Amino acid sequence: MDTTTHRPELDDADLIVRHSVLEDILGIVTGTFTVSLGLFLLKTSGAVTGGTAGLALLLSYVGGIPFSVLFFAVNVPFFALAVWKKGWDFTLRTMAAVALVSGLSYLHPLALGGLTLDPLYAALGGNLLAGVGLLILFRHKASLGGFNILALILQERLNWRAGYVQMALDTAIILAAFTVVEPAAVLLSALGAVLLNLVLALNHRPGRYLGA
Repeated sequence: MDTTTHRPELDDADLIVRHSVLEDILGIVTGTFTVSLGLFLLKTSGAVTGGTAGLALLLSYVGGIPFSVLFFAVNVPFFALAVWKKGWDFTLRTMAAVALVSGLSYLHPLALGGLTLDPLYAALGGNLLAGVGLLILFRHKASLGGFNILALILQERLNWRAGYVQMALDTAIILAAFTVVEPAAVLLSALGAVLLNLVLALNHRPGRYLGA
């Protein structure tokens, strides 16, 4: 006689194991450190990337204003979009992440000093680190503002993968770099930006990650 009790299948909400406050804090610190290190590699070699980070790098090359100041400033308009579409919890986490990346941009030059890097290594390694860092932030309900916010909203509302949306938006930043950076560096930057967004597209997909 079969005495097995039938149990209805659990839906996704029942399977979610939520992150604790400590896990979220450590995740955001880890993600921002990883992103900022990647941006340091890019800046050291004169390369760029996409998004508001890439825009801030470009403006820092042109005007001499510190990256940290520019990065926070260009993100300010997107915070209002985040509040409107994602709520205060996500927005405050994102503001904290942007502030941390801005602050950490001062740490790496002090700790590592002047580096001479192979341009290909800097472009690929820097963007790979930035992509992994962004992935960590996304999984702890944060972002680095700007295009990240728009990409996440489109993924949630229209089921478009955030990585592909980000890749399309980043193309405009990379093309703009031709007016500031040497063509060879721009091409390497474009290759690196593709790598960054592939990291997001292949790993941050709807339904794949249930942590909250």
